[in-house]
Amino acid sequence: MNKKFANLSKPYLYWLYILALFPALFMFVLMFLEIPEGLDVSNGLHFTLENFKQLAEPSTLVAFRNSFVYALIATVLSIIFGYLVAFRLFRSNFKNKFLILVILILPMWTNILLRTESLAGFLSSDGNVVISLLNKIFNSNIEVPHLRGEPFAVIFGLFVTYVPFMIMPIFNSLEKIDKSVEEAALDLGLTDTQKFFKVILPMSSKGIVTGSIMVFLPCLSGFAIPQILGDGNIVLIGNIIEDAFKNMSYTIGSLLAVVILIVILLGIFIVSKIDKEGETLL
Repeated sequence: MNKKFANLSKPYLYWLYILALFPALFMFVLMFLEIPEGLDVSNGLHFTLENFKQLAEPSTLVAFRNSFVYALIATVLSIIFGYLVAFRLFRSNFKNKFLILVILILPMWTNILLRTESLAGFLSSDGNVVISLLNKIFNSNIEVPHLRGEPFAVIFGLFVTYVPFMIMPIFNSLEKIDKSVEEAALDLGLTDTQKFFKVILPMSSKGIVTGSIMVFLPCLSGFAIPQILGDGNIVLIGNIIEDAFKNMSYTIGSLLAVVILIVILLGIFIVSKIDKEGETLL
C-alpha cells in the first residue's frame, strides 16, 4: 500500500524537478556567464566573475537593506499580533476552533495582486472607498492622509498579507501543549503570568520560529507589494530582480535570485531542524 502511494507522488516529483530544480540550476549557471543581452550565445559562452560586482552596487545594497529592515519589522509585528490572536483562539470556548482558524487564514488563498491593489485604494487619499462613502452618507468632508508610496504602506501591506502564516503555526504549537502541564505549574505556585512566561511561551517557541521564517522569507523576496504600495519609491531586492529580468539582464537577475534562494533554503533548513516532525504546520 505504501509503495502504491509512493508511486502516486512521482508525477509531483517530476513536475517539481521541471519547474523548480531545473530553473534553479539554470540560474546558477547563468550567474557565471558573460552574456551581453538576453540569451544571445552566438559569440560563445564565457566564464566570468564580473557579475558578482553587482552585489557591491549601491542600488543593490540599498535594496538588500530595505528588504531586511522591512521584512524584520513586518515579522516582529506579525509575532506580536499573531501570538495575541492565536492565544485568544487557543483560550476560547469555540467548539470548532479549526473553522475559525480557516476563516483567519482564508486571505492566504486569494490572489495577492487583487488584495494588494485593494489595500492600495484604502491607503490612497483619493481612492479610499470607505471614506468616500461616509462622506456621501453624512455629507461630510473627511480627509485621510495619502500613505501610498510611503514606507508605512509597504510595511503594513507585508504585515497584513503574511500575518496568517504566523497565526497558524503558533496556534498549532499552543494546541499541542498538554493541559496537565499548565495545571502542574499552578500547583507549584506559579501565577497565571508566570505560567505564561515560564511554561506556555517556551513550549510554543517552535511555532514562533516557524512562523517567523514563513513570514520573513516572502517579505524579503517579494516584489508585488513594494511595487504597488510603494509606488516605485521604495525598492526591495525583489524589485531589482524583476527589473533585471525585464531588461533581459538574465545573468544579474540570476545572481540575485540565487542569493535569495540560498537565504530561503537556509530558512527551510532551520525550520526542518527546529520542527523535525512538522508539528507546527499541521
